[in-house]
Amino acid sequence: MKRVMRSWWRFGSLRLRIAVLYTVLFAAVLATVMAIVSAGIERFGEDAASRDLAANARVFDEIIELRASQMRGSAEVLSRDFGFREAFATGDRPTIASALRSLKSRSGTAGAFAVGLDGTLIGDGESPIPDIADIWGPLDAGQDHGIVRLGGSLALAAASPIEAPDLLGWLVVAQPLDAAGMHRLAELGAVEMDASIAARVELPDWAARAASGRVVESPADADTVLYHFSDLPALQDGLSPRLVLNHSLSDALAEYASLRYRLAAIVMAGLALVVALGFRVAGTITGPLSRLDAAVRAFARGEEVSLVINTDDEVGRLSTNFNAMVGAIEERERQIVHVGLHDGLTGLPNRKLFLEQLTRALSRRKEDERLLVAYVDLDDFKVVNDTLGHPAGDALLRQTADHLGKCVPEALVARLGGDEFAILIDGIEPGDNLAAIADTLQDCFCRQIQLDGHTADSSASIGIAIAPGDGDDGVTLMKHADLALYRSKRDGKAGHHFFEASLDEQARKRREMELDLRLAIRDGGFELYFQPLYNLRDDRLQGFEALIRWPHPKHGMISPAEFIPLAEETGLILPIGEWVVHEACRAAMLWPDNLSVAINISPKQFGVPGLATTILQALTHSGLSPDRLELEITESVFIANVEKTLGTLHNLRDLGVKIALDDFGTGYSSLSYLRSFPFDKVKIDQSFVRDLAEDGNGHAVIRAITTLAEALGMDTLAEGVELPEQREILRREGCQFIQGYLLSAPVAERKLAELIGDYPRDERVRASG
Repeated sequence: MKRVMRSWWRFGSLRLRIAVLYTVLFAAVLATVMAIVSAGIERFGEDAASRDLAANARVFDEIIELRASQMRGSAEVLSRDFGFREAFATGDRPTIASALRSLKSRSGTAGAFAVGLDGTLIGDGESPIPDIADIWGPLDAGQDHGIVRLGGSLALAAASPIEAPDLLGWLVVAQPLDAAGMHRLAELGAVEMDASIAARVELPDWAARAASGRVVESPADADTVLYHFSDLPALQDGLSPRLVLNHSLSDALAEYASLRYRLAAIVMAGLALVVALGFRVAGTITGPLSRLDAAVRAFARGEEVSLVINTDDEVGRLSTNFNAMVGAIEERERQIVHVGLHDGLTGLPNRKLFLEQLTRALSRRKEDERLLVAYVDLDDFKVVNDTLGHPAGDALLRQTADHLGKCVPEALVARLGGDEFAILIDGIEPGDNLAAIADTLQDCFCRQIQLDGHTADSSASIGIAIAPGDGDDGVTLMKHADLALYRSKRDGKAGHHFFEASLDEQARKRREMELDLRLAIRDGGFELYFQPLYNLRDDRLQGFEALIRWPHPKHGMISPAEFIPLAEETGLILPIGEWVVHEACRAAMLWPDNLSVAINISPKQFGVPGLATTILQALTHSGLSPDRLELEITESVFIANVEKTLGTLHNLRDLGVKIALDDFGTGYSSLSYLRSFPFDKVKIDQSFVRDLAEDGNGHAVIRAITTLAEALGMDTLAEGVELPEQREILRREGCQFIQGYLLSAPVAERKLAELIGDYPRDERVRASG
């Protein structure tokens, strides 16, 4: 029988063989498709259920976030209420409890309580409250909503800070997530499911270990049940709440049973149709093959054959379109890779590509070779943006990128973001001069540029790290180059600095000091010292300048020269400056009415809207007369926006306070500042006072400043007066006020009464000479 079949297959016509083969293969394909479809139906049902569970989980998360936002909004209304903040600040528990009950009624929540920074916890007197030890950490870390446990059940809680204006504590409202509420939410889903919220420790081991956001099958249920777990934020330590959704896959797949039967009927009908059409299909296939056979025989005979088969059917069009698609995809992938690894403005590699290239360069580095990483920050880039506009800043960045490509063509140059660049130079031989390479890089940035018709000087600060000495991986080298850049920027503009191991220690100390500064702001760890201001013309005590001091609990008294620059850089100078204003006004109210107080105003503090409001609040709370308050500013406040600065100065002058220009004669020293605004006083820098004891032009400088100030109707005060000879020269040259160690060193507030008592007569300072 097998021999007969082989003989038939060998000598039967191609059309017959194709028809039979086509039918057999089609039958096999249909059987395979049936099996795949059946499995696919199950997979589809499972995937559909998984997608529905995931979609419902997102809906649940959004509903919970929306509810938390609504609750937080209700809490914010009360936390910002002046009466409530006053009651909280004074510890008025009955008033706080009454306000909490009212909040609970208005917001439709089941509980409310207030948490103080000192660890106190005040409830509404009706609802259960959690343990303060459990919720303190998340609240202090800035968590504003999450799940808590109240009275044995889980609840959604939202917190709002209580500030007056410093942080006093938090107001928390909570709403239990009971079974009825979860059931109502589950009914909103596209498939039938059960929903619940449980702590991770309350779940079975397999459920507790399940990844968040993934759908898993339960190993414990008899039927196939799908579970979806989502981690929810917790406002209580050790809770780890999870949203649990489950759906029966067996019930869902039962709906597809009729589909299987219909597919089986379609398969049988298809087989019958294939048998009928097999011969017809075989004919369409053998026709082109016959033409190909004729062409092959002609070619075998040595005849010229040009076989061109052009078809417009699906196969031909698909082939053409596929070739076009492959070409388009390759081009798009190239563009996507380029965009993902390059800066859109300059075309330079971005941080990701730079780190990849740095890692490769480190792996290729020979044992005796060195590798240089430079972290670059353009000097005064913000000034360009502020004065000429962002298009000019973009033009500067593009010019810098183009120039670096020509200046150091052998280096890899990248733009890390903003005005920061990175440069990689590898293959540095042991004998190469690293200082010369650094000087070359510095020279690439120090040049004149043209921006919108303006000529400007361009420069940059550079931090440099060298491999392998400063690190053998890309992350470490970039970190160390960044530390070196920070040191370079502190030393001044247009300079570079190599990384040193001490920079790591300096960065650590800087971080520690920043944390200590925040604690000092929170805990009131600063003190004010006061240095006398003396009137030479009237020979009497004029007032005091308030100077901040920081008695650190571990390191003792820390100089303002150490912590004020850090406070300026981190923005902490704003709460510090506000405290100084309020504390100085309070202290001055205890002095005789003829004594004034002078306060230094930071440039950053001056540039923030609301300075006039802060001054007015300090005067109002203390009761100090505005004409007894003097604000000292430096010329640097005029750099960014002269018009805005003058507007702020006039707002302050309208309050009735006096304005003094500090450190006159140093820095920018533009006389246009004196002409633009009528300062009440000009403070002569102590460097000119020191020159009075030496032979030089110090006398002429002092005389010029006092003459100019008098012509403009301004008083003058000389700082740093330590010798009687300096005082007499200043008196002779027309200086009206003096300040310095000749009078007294800065003293604590508790010693002011004694110091003021030492000035009972106007002759004290005159006699001391």
